[in-house]
Amino acid sequence: MPTQPSKQLDVFPNPHPYRDYEIELTCPEFTCVCPMTGQPDFATFTITYVPDRKCVELKSLKLYLWSFREEGHFHEDVTNIVLNDIVGAISPRRITITGEFNVRGGIRTVVRASHTKE
Repeated sequence: MPTQPSKQLDVFPNPHPYRDYEIELTCPEFTCVCPMTGQPDFATFTITYVPDRKCVELKSLKLYLWSFREEGHFHEDVTNIVLNDIVGAISPRRITITGEFNVRGGIRTVVRASHTKE
């Protein structure tokens, strides 16, 4: 059976929970749909986080990001949804999600959303 998109984010134990270290993940092929026009929106998503007890598993992250391909979202909304879902899955010490959306109508959009554990 071919791989399918999924909203499930799998995690694994942080192998070095006693140390602050940064993980940067880049997805240059993020796609969703403009909710106003139905046209595809393309973006590069960069996820930078300092894990606490858990890390996000990469294949599940790929399938998760793929799941937005047919969904209509404003850039600001989808960036914050991804942040909320990753925070919910791994509760990192710090995380920033940057969505760099391709030019549409002569405007390039960059959305950054962050969370710090209290």
